[in-house]
Amino acid sequence: MTVPFSNIPSNLRVPLFYAEVDNSQANSGAQTQRTLIIGQITDTGNGVVNVPVLGQGKSDAQAKGGLGSMLALMTAAYKASDNFGEVWFLPLADAAGSVAATGTLLVAGTPSGTGVISLYIAGQLLSFPVSTAEPAEDIATGLAALVNSSSNLPVTAEATAATVKITAKNKGATGNDIDLRLNYLGTAGGEVTPAGLTLTITAMAAGATNPVLDVALSSLGDEAFDFIVSPYTDTASLNALKNLLNDKTGRWSYASQIYGHIFAAQRGTLATLATAGNARNHQHESIMGFYDSPSPAWIWAADVAGSAAVALRADPGRPLQTLTLSTVLAPPPSSRFDLGERNTLLWDGISTFTVASDGTVAIENLITTYQKNSFGAADDSYLQVETLFLLMYVLRAQKSLVTSKYARVKLAADGTRFAPGSAIVTPKIIKADLIAQYGELEYDGFVQDAKAYAKELIVEKNRTNPNRVDVLWPGTLINQLRVFALLAQFRQ
Repeated sequence: MTVPFSNIPSNLRVPLFYAEVDNSQANSGAQTQRTLIIGQITDTGNGVVNVPVLGQGKSDAQAKGGLGSMLALMTAAYKASDNFGEVWFLPLADAAGSVAATGTLLVAGTPSGTGVISLYIAGQLLSFPVSTAEPAEDIATGLAALVNSSSNLPVTAEATAATVKITAKNKGATGNDIDLRLNYLGTAGGEVTPAGLTLTITAMAAGATNPVLDVALSSLGDEAFDFIVSPYTDTASLNALKNLLNDKTGRWSYASQIYGHIFAAQRGTLATLATAGNARNHQHESIMGFYDSPSPAWIWAADVAGSAAVALRADPGRPLQTLTLSTVLAPPPSSRFDLGERNTLLWDGISTFTVASDGTVAIENLITTYQKNSFGAADDSYLQVETLFLLMYVLRAQKSLVTSKYARVKLAADGTRFAPGSAIVTPKIIKADLIAQYGELEYDGFVQDAKAYAKELIVEKNRTNPNRVDVLWPGTLINQLRVFALLAQFRQ
């Protein structure tokens, strides 16, 4: 028997006992699946712009991003769904020349009795009590003061006469998605405008110019981030992220094998979202579509990513449907997409959600925006997010096997005779190891049809390079039960 020592020399004569350790047969480790939250910071944040940093929770995000910053609020929403996973921040500064979104609240009339103004800003409730005959100017001043004292809001306020001007803390187009509304819960929830008052809201608008992501993304180096939370769905931002993850030269390429997936969200009507989804075609990004929710799109993105991350870490093969979100507020019933509309969105690359009777929001189907192949023909091979995360899991498992067992071995042709235990491998030995590993993956519920895999697996020496092995891996990933169709053909 030839024992394949790596360090103990064969010419050693000094007695007695020597031992070296070889871990090539013992590796069962898994890679930490990190999250990256991309978000703008304010002037009060101490984060270093465009430099990724390991986060230490919500308070750390508030320190690095500033109170009420996009980064801080996204982190809070993410951590509400995933309080265990490793989270990194990628702080961004407002773009040069960007403009902050603004909106107004006009107070008119005087209360005929005591009451409470229920004002929602970005889904956060502000309750402001008013007294009988209180002047409109005083109410506006009080509301502005309440907004400014609520440091976790993404806005500041200024009162002029009876008008409250509201300004986004972070500049850029995302500020336009900060929702302003009154009495979200309605009379059933005890929210009604005090009698005698008229409150008129002008929605947030005129925010312009999001940060350019290229420099920030280039600073990520080779750090792996499986869950990338994007606050942006503009074409330039999504294309920058697409380039980061592309299959030829990016993180999904053979040379990198870092992988990752983008989670984003977008507000819009059915037509707007369908148009946006059809404009994309990328298997490494998912966009949750919604309409008329009090919560901003970037909070939706963080909440969806947090819920998905917990489930995908535990088992990338189980469907994400029915996973509940922790932070976002559901659109009012009249603003929710019905079954047919949601099915339309799912054919246009936009993910969907459902709302329970108590207002809880849950993922219905989280898909990618990939819809067509390079010839423009319909292609659903990358439709489901679970497919991509199963591929990550399986490819990493194979890499772990190969880099552990075959890191320093000699390669011989099939049929070569050599002593047992030698540091020599043949294509047949590799094939047997891959079949054995596939059986384990099947038993654990990540793949299926091991017999067909064993029959179709090809492992052979490269014809021109004698030091290379080529493998055709014909694995079949596990599926997800998504539709249960029953014909009730009853009898009487």
